[in-house]
Amino acid sequence: MDRRTLILSALALSACETLDPAVIDGVLGGVGGLSQADAAAGIRAALDNGVGNAISEVGVLDGFWRDDLVRIPLPKVLRDVQSYLKPIGADGLLVELQQQLNRGAEKAAPVAKDIFLGAIRDLTITDAINIVRGPDNAATSYLQDRTTLRLAQLFSPIMENALNQTGALRLVDQVSGQLSSVPFAPQLGNDARSDLVKHGVDYGLKGVFHYIAEEEKAIRTNPAKRTSEILRRVFG
Repeated sequence: MDRRTLILSALALSACETLDPAVIDGVLGGVGGLSQADAAAGIRAALDNGVGNAISEVGVLDGFWRDDLVRIPLPKVLRDVQSYLKPIGADGLLVELQQQLNRGAEKAAPVAKDIFLGAIRDLTITDAINIVRGPDNAATSYLQDRTTLRLAQLFSPIMENALNQTGALRLVDQVSGQLSSVPFAPQLGNDARSDLVKHGVDYGLKGVFHYIAEEEKAIRTNPAKRTSEILRRVFG
């Protein structure tokens, strides 16, 4: 039985309603010579795989833009602006801006992969055991709870650079200029650019975590993912 099989079975076991501690100890403590340190390393590898698959979903052309589940909306203030401009057929810049915001996230996601993987390497043996014993989304929650703030700080300059490259920040300035001729329309503040970057970061990370969670769920619930005898035995 290879290490990947044992790790997937460890993740899968946490989905059982009743869990025998002896079974967990067997998975984490020596089946086939697997140590707790090996188990932690294996769970890191499983999370690495989940992140890689998530990045492959969103970090490509149209990965965000054509996906209803993770498409990034305009920030609320820009949606309010759009409500004024759309009736007069003048919201074309905002439509383009939303597309370029999603393009920015698509460009940023692959660059940020190493940041995610670095966070996964911080996972301890205790974290690994808690993931095995935890709920169905324990691995995803670990990444969100422990790394979101740090990832956002590191992700921001990547997103800002991507938005610059796609022209999204230039479009914000054009929209601001357009609004000056529209009576009673909401005006964009001086921090409209930084707000757009933060918005893109927040939703970009949500999109990646969405697909990490989908990968974890598939391991636990999708029979096609049970490619080993032990996984079939646990969920059969």
